Amino acid sequence: MSDSPAREFVRFALAHDVLRFGRFQTKSGRLSPYFFNAGLFNRGDSVGQLGRFYARALVDAAVGFDMLFGPAYKGIPLVTTTAIALSAPDLGGRAVPFAFNRKEAKDHGEGGVLVGAPLRGRVVIVDDVITAGTSVRESVALIHAAGAQPVAVLIALDRMEKAGADDRLDACSAVAEVTRAHGIPVVSIATLDDIMALLEHEPAWAGHREAVAAYRARYGVA
Repeated sequence: MSDSPAREFVRFALAHDVLRFGRFQTKSGRLSPYFFNAGLFNRGDSVGQLGRFYARALVDAAVGFDMLFGPAYKGIPLVTTTAIALSAPDLGGRAVPFAFNRKEAKDHGEGGVLVGAPLRGRVVIVDDVITAGTSVRESVALIHAAGAQPVAVLIALDRMEKAGADDRLDACSAVAEVTRAHGIPVVSIATLDDIMALLEHEPAWAGHREAVAAYRARYGVA
């Protein structure tokens, strides 16, 4: 059976050491049996392939949009490579405008915090993952302030886990909270389901299945 695009992406992330199994402490303090760091896509060839995965996920989601926005800093290369990929004939052949923001306003030259095309129309936010949703909130505020409309968030991986401290876990995931708070869908290239499918069917990775399953039982959402 051939891989789905999501399963292909999981393999791609493993091949570039972006997805790792072991024992990792997350920003929230949890000890996770896997770690995903999109910043390790750090060569031209891998970033080019990554853009095609993003573009394919967006095209398949059939979201109507006019431009892309990448929140600083990780979102900057992600939005750029996605826009390039969308110009390929097999992915729509569109010359999609894109923009990103600076962390601090520039006080000379053109000034301001936004770089690239003017924020107009329907905007898709392109990022790596959603943890606390802070980057999305800031991006939504910038887009609204410019008079544009955020219509979706496009990410690489949905970890499908509850936010919050261990003694007061949220009822839903950070991804679901973004949809609830802002009324926009979150499109992901892959999810924890796709990682689990690989662990279930690939003997080479089966040794990590029990740890990931236990972590999901404790923190996961359906």
